[in-house]
Formats: sequence, C-alpha cells, structure tokens
Amino acid sequence: MSRVSTDDLPPSGEQHEIGYGDQRVVVTEVGATLRAFSVAGTDVIDGFDVTQQCSDGRGQVLAPWPNRLGDGRYVFEATNGRAALDEPERNNAIHGLVRWLPWSLLGRAQNVVTLGVVLHPQPGYPWRLSLNVEYRLGREGLIVTCEALNMGATAAPFGLGFHPYLTVGTATIEALRLRIPARRRLICDERGLPTGDIEVSGTEFDFTEGRLVGPTALDTGYGELTRGEDHVARAELADPATGSALTLWADERFPYLMVYTADSVSQGDRRRRSIAIEPMTCPPDALRSGTSLVRLAPRSGWRGSWGLQPRRVERSC
Repeated sequence: MSRVSTDDLPPSGEQHEIGYGDQRVVVTEVGATLRAFSVAGTDVIDGFDVTQQCSDGRGQVLAPWPNRLGDGRYVFEATNGRAALDEPERNNAIHGLVRWLPWSLLGRAQNVVTLGVVLHPQPGYPWRLSLNVEYRLGREGLIVTCEALNMGATAAPFGLGFHPYLTVGTATIEALRLRIPARRRLICDERGLPTGDIEVSGTEFDFTEGRLVGPTALDTGYGELTRGEDHVARAELADPATGSALTLWADERFPYLMVYTADSVSQGDRRRRSIAIEPMTCPPDALRSGTSLVRLAPRSGWRGSWGLQPRRVERSC
C-alpha cells in the first residue's frame, strides 16, 4: 500500500490489509493494532472503524508491560522507572508505551504483514527496546508472532500483552459459551492490582469446562493455564445456536489470560457485545512485583506467538 497525504490519513494512520481465502485482516500503523479481522465478510473481532480512534484497547499491542502499573513507579536492578499515569482515576499507568506510537512497515505479502518499532529510553522505561510483530493468515486462521530485542548494554524488564475483543456475531454475550483453560484467577484490589490468587473450581469464575456466560461480569486475570500436548493453551467463545466459534490460543510464553466482558467500555452500545481475551506474559503490576517478568539480558531477544482460529462447533438442539 502506498502512502497517502497525511491530511488524508485516518486517526490510526496507514492501513495494512492482508488476506487468505475469505479471511481479511487490517493492521494499523498506529500501535501495530489489529483493527479488523473478518471471515466471509463476518467480523470475528470487535474492532473499530477506519474513521475512528481506537478505544478501550481494541486490538492493541501492550508493551513493555500489559495491564496496570500501580503509581507508574517501579525499580528494576537499581534503575527507576516513572511512567505517566494514563489511568489517573486509579493512579495507574496502563498498557505500556507503544500502543499510540507509529510502527514502521518491515515486510508485507498477500497474507503476511510485519511492523516494527524502537522504544527509546525515557522516564517510563529507561532502556532501548526493539519490537517486531508479524500478522499471518493461513488455513488455521490468524497467527501473531512478536519478537523483542533489548538493544542496550544492561538487562531490561519486559512484559507483553495483546487486546483483541472476540465476537461470534451476536448482539450480546449472555447466551454464548465461554471456555477458559485456567485453574486459578487473580484477586485484585479496587485499583485492579493483584493482591493474590485463588483456585476457580466451584466458583462463578470457573469456565474450565465451558459454560454459558449469562450475567457473569469478568475483568479477571487467569493463570495456571492448562495446555495440550503441543504446550498451547486454548480459550473458546462459541454460539450454541449457530455453531459459530472462535478459539484464541497462546504458546508457553503467555502464561496468563485477561478476560473482560466489556461491561464498562467507553461506548455504551458496545457493552457486553464481545469478550476481550488477552494473552499476557505476566500479570498486572509485574514491573513492581516481578511476577513472571521477563528479564532481557543485554543484546538478547524474546519471541512468542498466539492466534485466533475461527471454526464451527456442533449446534445445540
């Protein structure tokens, strides 16, 4: 896609479209954001229109930390970080520093697009970090692969998440079947910061076998994910009435899932219309707690993958 005049660019910058069969994906210059994913003209993520600015984290890349960072303050190996509080009502920094940056196009084919950004040292993250994200469509749906590289001479902390809102075409989520492959959930305080974790078995947060969402409201971090022989964890959202289903899978680099039933999104007509299932390398506030935080040695890298697989399941009678 050739560049157009900046006066004609949409709020999310240049749009990069790829396709495979009847699948279509659009990734934006701003944030390397997954703006749209459809199959045969039907949306499988609840993204945003090309004329709009991204809201509620829809499809964004969350790095160098996902979710919330209490007080925006942390210390890593005697280096202090001081991030701006972009969730001021809770006194938190949220979702990292790259989701509003322009990402450069590194490569593109009919079914693949790769974008990259360099996050230079700053008060919120005093290290130089290179990030590349590849979006690839194929027979198994969408595969997203991220590579991170610490470009500096000292070790750097790193966390990553992605924020897709899943949909199977229904107006609301109550009658959908949700499966979350997790044995434990995070307990959080009023600021959304973890204070511990607990088993989900026998509670309203237990979706390990799959069940209807109903009135359950989730803004919940899940851990201790169960995985198949391929070491992949799989969550699923399905419509029993039509058989439409969407699987989100994540490799071992992503040991947490954040699940959000969109009860308090900024646009009222989109509340409980989709469910965000967010693969994360660490829980909220990991830069302060150190829990599952990736330590990138100087000049060393990291790589992880997740994906979305639309499919059909047996319909209910």
